[in-house]
Amino acid sequence: MSAARPLTTLRALAATAALPLLLTACGYGSTSTDDGKKTEVAAGARKLSADEVKIGYFPNLTHATALVGVQEGLFQKELGGTALKTATFNAGPSEIEALNAGSIDIGWIGPSPAINGYTKSNGKSLRIIGGSASGGVKLVVDPRKIKSLKDVRGKRIATPQLGNTQDVAFLNWAAEQGWKVDAQSGKGDVTVVRTDNKITPDAYKSGAVDGAWVPEPTASKLVAEGAKVLLDESSLWPGKKFVITNIVVRQSFLKEHPDVVEAVLRGSVKTNEWINAHPDQAKASANTALKELSGKALPADVIDPAWKSVTFLDDPLASTLGNEADHAVKAGLLDKPGLKGIYDLAPLNKVLEAEGRGGVDDAGLGVG
Repeated sequence: MSAARPLTTLRALAATAALPLLLTACGYGSTSTDDGKKTEVAAGARKLSADEVKIGYFPNLTHATALVGVQEGLFQKELGGTALKTATFNAGPSEIEALNAGSIDIGWIGPSPAINGYTKSNGKSLRIIGGSASGGVKLVVDPRKIKSLKDVRGKRIATPQLGNTQDVAFLNWAAEQGWKVDAQSGKGDVTVVRTDNKITPDAYKSGAVDGAWVPEPTASKLVAEGAKVLLDESSLWPGKKFVITNIVVRQSFLKEHPDVVEAVLRGSVKTNEWINAHPDQAKASANTALKELSGKALPADVIDPAWKSVTFLDDPLASTLGNEADHAVKAGLLDKPGLKGIYDLAPLNKVLEAEGRGGVDDAGLGVG
């Protein structure tokens, strides 16, 4: 069964009694949208070493650095005469495919797909060059069916896609409860239903799933439909910080256009600084971007709680990456990876030092 079905077809499926089978069988979330958007280049602006740079990200608040940076022109300002082209994705594995195919050059993505992409290419496909966000992931459930964590057993829980960051996190959490789940099929003591984030609210309303382990704003959309937050993933991590969004780059692009990569990183750093200094304006900007991508802005009862749960930062929190890799290994989705060289934080640290800030650490997993 093809995963690349039109959204209207998927919505229709969400209303049928066969939805649990269909969603489990299909790897929803594997499609992308090349929105063809190019930001306007100022007349006479100096072009860098590339005519354009293609970036990819999700229409999620955990990717708000990209949403806001594009919306406010902060990336384009740093790129000068080099055009910025954007594409959006629903889950990490499809973005890695696009990166490997050269359809995008730089992407905002979760740690699990980044790890998987790096290891499957024998360390040749990508580098993590910066952080973007921490937090913003929750287990939300139907309170009529699930009243405590132990009640999750035997229920149907949605994750965005097989092998994506939230899928791995939920499988690891389930294993820590002593429950057995076959990672590939999603069947076991709890049923994992891989569901595109766009479809999850419809699946919840139809009763096809009993809850979801999802990023924002999907988690808050479900709460607005009557779901309850049963667990915030941040509570499972030391200091309540864990990487949820990294910035990755094709290694060939980094080698050929280091000035462009630095410009994008400057844009990211300045965007995060602006977001943290002007949270209400930034929230509105992100919502405007989401409206342009989806056709509908998020209502206040969704975006307000969602925005508060995400922390925007430049540090990739490299020390948490090894733990997330271990979770994928334990779930049976990944062989024990060799992660040495997955990071190249030299360009980011150069940008941070130019801003008068200290550098960030690669936890011994950097190049060289």
